[in-house]
Amino acid sequence: MKLVDVAKEKRINSILYFCQNTKLLSQTKLYKLLFFLDFLHFKEVGRPVTDLEYFAWDKGPVPKKLYFEIKNKTAPPQILKCILPEKDELTGEIKAIYFKSLNKPDMTVFSGREKKILENLAFIFRDTLARDMTEITHLKNEPWHKTLTSKGEKACIDYLLALDKDAKIEKELAEERLDLFNEMRQLFGSENEGRY
Repeated sequence: MKLVDVAKEKRINSILYFCQNTKLLSQTKLYKLLFFLDFLHFKEVGRPVTDLEYFAWDKGPVPKKLYFEIKNKTAPPQILKCILPEKDELTGEIKAIYFKSLNKPDMTVFSGREKKILENLAFIFRDTLARDMTEITHLKNEPWHKTLTSKGEKACIDYLLALDKDAKIEKELAEERLDLFNEMRQLFGSENEGRY
């Protein structure tokens, strides 16, 4: 019996979904969409969808592990096949990365709630450029801003910062679920150990 890494399947299929349902999907836009997906879901039920950890980099929240997997070409093949590098005509150096895929995502890996969040995000940000999304992620008192101002650049963004007056889960229950999530990560591998 083969074990299925559900979080890995959700990461891959989230990316495929955004590839098919948004335009101008740059690397920065993808990271912002994944951040919104995970933090909105956490705000409702106390756990992320993709199990990625996000860090407060200068341009916004970045799933560091995925960033380096893409950079080092060690991401799963389904993701690597989506990458369209934009090269400088003079130097040939990669100046931007975009994502596009003809492969349909497997939507059966998502719960109804996860599908709804994916659909809403794709609808809202379908034609939006990454730079236009920056204002949202950089709003004062939002998770990225709070992390940057309290812990500094490159610090891990705590999922509990997603909880606000609109959260559908009590903070105590969210903390319990986050503790359980972190225990599972320690037992079965962390984002920093190269597991995807």
